[in-house]
Amino acid sequence: MLFMKNVNLLVKLRRLVKSIAVSLIIVTLGIVTIAFKSATNDTDNKNPKESGQTKDGFKSLFSASTFDPAKPYISQLNPKAVPFVQDYIQKRGTALEKMRVWGKPYFDMYDGILSKYDVPKELKYLSVIESQLQPNVVSVAGAVGPWQIMASEARRMGLKVGGKVDERTNFLKSTHAAAKILKELYGQFNDWILVVAAYNCGAGRMRQAIRKSGSTNFWELQAYLPLETRNHVKKFIGTHYVLEGNGGLTTMTAAELKAVKPVAALQPVEDANTSIVEISGKYNSLVVAKQLGMEVTEFNKMNPQFDKVLSMGNSYNLRLPKEKVNMFSSKKNNILNESVQFMINSSNAFSAGQ
Repeated sequence: MLFMKNVNLLVKLRRLVKSIAVSLIIVTLGIVTIAFKSATNDTDNKNPKESGQTKDGFKSLFSASTFDPAKPYISQLNPKAVPFVQDYIQKRGTALEKMRVWGKPYFDMYDGILSKYDVPKELKYLSVIESQLQPNVVSVAGAVGPWQIMASEARRMGLKVGGKVDERTNFLKSTHAAAKILKELYGQFNDWILVVAAYNCGAGRMRQAIRKSGSTNFWELQAYLPLETRNHVKKFIGTHYVLEGNGGLTTMTAAELKAVKPVAALQPVEDANTSIVEISGKYNSLVVAKQLGMEVTEFNKMNPQFDKVLSMGNSYNLRLPKEKVNMFSSKKNNILNESVQFMINSSNAFSAGQ
């Protein structure tokens, strides 16, 4: 009799356990469903302006509130950035153009990962200036990999570093780590150009420069940054120009947006004071502007896509102020020779870097 009672008790206990287990499963599924819906709603309701993908976070690079792909890229740059771009394309332009081709698989991978963290895709060019897309580069300070990450930062971001394993050399894993670091820095400085600087010198050094300068504008605080960091940012700007020269979408600081108007189209009165000269050959916009004593921004405003059209072997209707036409006619052979020499020098600079 006692045995039967014990059996009945065990049966009841098993039924109770099953009932509790089923209830827990149902509750868990309910919680997961609610969490999923909440996450989905958060994503759907996310303000796109809060996302790095709007690329509103580049606050010192361009001189207007929006980038217009129909207008010459260099004419829209912050004037303070133009000299560095001109110098950089002469030194590294040819090498970067080649990297645009052979580096495409890496750039495509970077784009996919950076976008997951709401980091602008242009930040992939940070890897170019850090390592030239080489996975085994080791800096004097001990930073390793295509993104040149220090060991302590790598471990903090979940990478394995030590012994025979160093995941900083893994393109996929190191890019996820770099994206997390970049996103963290943007949360502190709210300007991707400052993020590029802080990635090089450290967040502490950047906060110190902001405090000493009393500004969050790179061009005003750069004097308080190490020379290496200043050059780092300017290399990024030059690389950005060469590899994004036919398109992009970035802006300036809020203060500059109020003070600077977008580059305007030519007005009829300006048209009346210009003349057209049909040309062909390997002319370069920087050389032409220099020889004629014109600002590069003014020249490119009048002659959109100048370098691109001529590089394809097509003729071009060159628009110049009337007072510059005779000067161009008398100097055009010298201008052409210097333009060709400019390209040769760029090619030689690339060869020397191999």
